[in-house]
Amino acid sequence: MDRTVIAYVIYLVVSIGLTIWVARTLSRNGRIFLADVLQGNEKLADAVNHLLVVGFYLVNLGFVALYLSDDDTVVDTRGIFEALSTKLGVVLLVLGVMHLANVYVLNKIRRRGVMEREQLPPIAPQGWAAPTAGA
Repeated sequence: MDRTVIAYVIYLVVSIGLTIWVARTLSRNGRIFLADVLQGNEKLADAVNHLLVVGFYLVNLGFVALYLSDDDTVVDTRGIFEALSTKLGVVLLVLGVMHLANVYVLNKIRRRGVMEREQLPPIAPQGWAAPTAGA
């Protein structure tokens, strides 16, 4: 088997494994965050969480597939490691940037929701109080 093909197989196995692991971790731990962002609506949090995971898989696996091709042929074992380090490094950076972008957007939504909740008084005003003469 050609060394380039070996590098491709290793790249695909590791990249797909990392994508699945990160998606599951984000899904499991992000559900609590989503429930808070969506003001405790558990069903909506589950639905949004699932949609985010599907989008995460599509974008990352699409990127992994597009980034698979390489013009250089791997001639030795050192070349396998060099090709894999470059490709996997880029995949890890893309996974990290996507994660940070998701957290940033969800945090903005959460902050807006908190600000809206703080603007509403906890109970309706009962009336008004007349100003006192000494004040």
